Amino acid sequence: MRIDILTIFPEMVNSPLRQSIIGKAVEKGLVKIPVHDIRKFAKDKHNTVDDVPFGGGAGMVMKIEPLTSALESVLDKSIQTKIILTSPQGKRFDQKAAKRLSLEKHLVIICGHYKGIDQRIEQLFPIEEVSIGDYVLTGGEFACLVIVDAIVRLVPGAIGDFTSAESDSFFEDILGYPQYTRPANFRGLGVPEILLSGKHKKIESWRREQALKKTLENRPDLLDMELLGQEDLKLIDRMKKDKT
Repeated sequence: MRIDILTIFPEMVNSPLRQSIIGKAVEKGLVKIPVHDIRKFAKDKHNTVDDVPFGGGAGMVMKIEPLTSALESVLDKSIQTKIILTSPQGKRFDQKAAKRLSLEKHLVIICGHYKGIDQRIEQLFPIEEVSIGDYVLTGGEFACLVIVDAIVRLVPGAIGDFTSAESDSFFEDILGYPQYTRPANFRGLGVPEILLSGKHKKIESWRREQALKKTLENRPDLLDMELLGQEDLKLIDRMKKDKT
């Protein structure tokens, strides 16, 4: 998999890409993540990448010429490319989007900035706008790193034990279950006895119940009743009755 990142602040993303799971995936050759400085594609001596908006108003807009040149420099006609733009106007990024994008062979992520980019870029290229949440960031680099991290951890081999990724929150559209580790007793606080029992089927059932409970309490909007099994529905029904 290859992920090209287009940004006007390459150093904001270079360091995190060398760390943790992403860095190891790059070292293993599972993914390539070149970072490209859009300023290098500007034509003037000041490497200008922004200008005032037509029609007036506050703020600046990313210019179309350097961004177009940067995009064309990374596109490979031999493979299909998915182009992502980090933007507060985009569709909400979630685990389903991460799964979908992790199957792409080539991704290009444009780090949005200022008041946005010249809209004509979307007439030249098939671009999908993506937002990581309803808040304002300094720049699209932070959103880009979130997207890359969520995608790379799903690439086969990036995580030594893929079942670890499968048990993450949101993997099945529910939150994760509570986790405990040594010591078994800390300041008088123990761990649930079921986790020490060695009875794996009962542990799995307990974890599923706890995950559903956490989701019902914190993110009920994630629960799709049509996709849940009968046992899950019974558990949820019992939890709702216990709350009343």
